[in-house]
Amino acid sequence: MGFPEIDSAVFFGSITMITWGIWVVLGNAASESIDPRTAAAISYLVAGPLALGYILVSDASLAITARGGLLAGVAGLFTGIGLISMYIGLSGGSTTVVSTLGAMYFVVAALIGMVILGDEVTITRFAGIAFAILGVVLVSQ
Repeated sequence: MGFPEIDSAVFFGSITMITWGIWVVLGNAASESIDPRTAAAISYLVAGPLALGYILVSDASLAITARGGLLAGVAGLFTGIGLISMYIGLSGGSTTVVSTLGAMYFVVAALIGMVILGDEVTITRFAGIAFAILGVVLVSQ
């Protein structure tokens, strides 16, 4: 009997979930030990070379278009703002509240997808967003 086949999206999504969960807990501990802005910068100083190293050892294309480069740069800007906000939030607030609110980024992305990018709005998607918001309210109590 072999291992069951697993969808790569589920596999890598699960890795993301676990590693980001650990990242938030360690980020909280770091923010209690040093200035949260410094902790955020150290996190990115470690993550940046890891991402670049992965590009170099994988078969990733190094071709960059102006549009793609600009969009990736703006995405990085928002990532940095979110990272710094998380560390500052963790230094003064509950890990449960900060991490739960931060994890709601998918609701923002889903709403942008439906309202601006034309993704289909369905009752199932609407219910999922409503339940996610309800979950945040319940967890943050």
